Amino acid sequence: MNYRKYLGKLVSEIGFGAWQLGNDKEWGGPKDSEAIKLVETAVELGCNFFDTAPNYAGGKSELILGEALSKFDREKLVINTKVGHVPGEKDGFAPEVIRKTVENSLKKLKTNYLDSVILHNPPYEMLDKNAPQFKVLEELKNEGLIKAYGASLDFSREVDKLIENTDSQVVEILFNIFFQDVRKSFDKIREKGLAVIVKVPLDSGWLSGKYNKDSRFTGIRSRWSVKDIEKRAELIEKVKKIKSNDVSMVHEALSYILSYDVISTIAVGSKNIEQLKENLKASEIKMDKDKVKKYEELYEREIAINPLPW
Repeated sequence: MNYRKYLGKLVSEIGFGAWQLGNDKEWGGPKDSEAIKLVETAVELGCNFFDTAPNYAGGKSELILGEALSKFDREKLVINTKVGHVPGEKDGFAPEVIRKTVENSLKKLKTNYLDSVILHNPPYEMLDKNAPQFKVLEELKNEGLIKAYGASLDFSREVDKLIENTDSQVVEILFNIFFQDVRKSFDKIREKGLAVIVKVPLDSGWLSGKYNKDSRFTGIRSRWSVKDIEKRAELIEKVKKIKSNDVSMVHEALSYILSYDVISTIAVGSKNIEQLKENLKASEIKMDKDKVKKYEELYEREIAINPLPW
């Protein structure tokens, strides 16, 4: 496993996206005892970054993660959670709710501090250090309950505003072969020295290569129309023409992201130990600059002018 800078610590390039923990019925994730073993195995294999949120599995994700990580040295772990979307709260972005959410997350995660807390896809107008949401995050940082704060965002316009108008130290971005808009903000991110988490690295499963034009979906993935599915299927075939035959689709997608030095870690979901081991191996693969350029050109030519819906 290779490591990169994350604020004052080093994090594994491949992190652990914990959305599936506790989601065994809706998402086919591991059951509680299996989930704990999965997290323990991740740490034993060198993964030390864990990304969760209070709304993942209605709060079970944080509980399982807290239980599993409690036996390890806290100082060697990096835990990121979110605020804004909280079960049972009408306005998760209200300052008093943000404070309560962080306090609850600390209890569930069995820790006395969080390495980072981010606003979970906040409204654009909220990206201002004078907004009450950022003021309470700064207070929590001063109190030592959190080490850093920032936001989870999808587009360069949002990232630029976060950088220019707040004192954030971390940003979580939507970035993969199909979603590269935030690449326009990389120079600004690098200049300010923000830690960077990548979310949705496999485009909700598409970049694993397991879907095609005949795939149909239920749950949250039912948001894709038949036209969306057909477009993604066409793009997957173009990725396969760029990809080397001896590299899996998953490793290709993750190594593309890791080719950018501005990235700190990738939050990758794993449903079982076999999948976890496969994901972690991506840290061993280095993509050459020519291939990176081909994926950038694919995005500019096929997607930038007509962006895919998430």
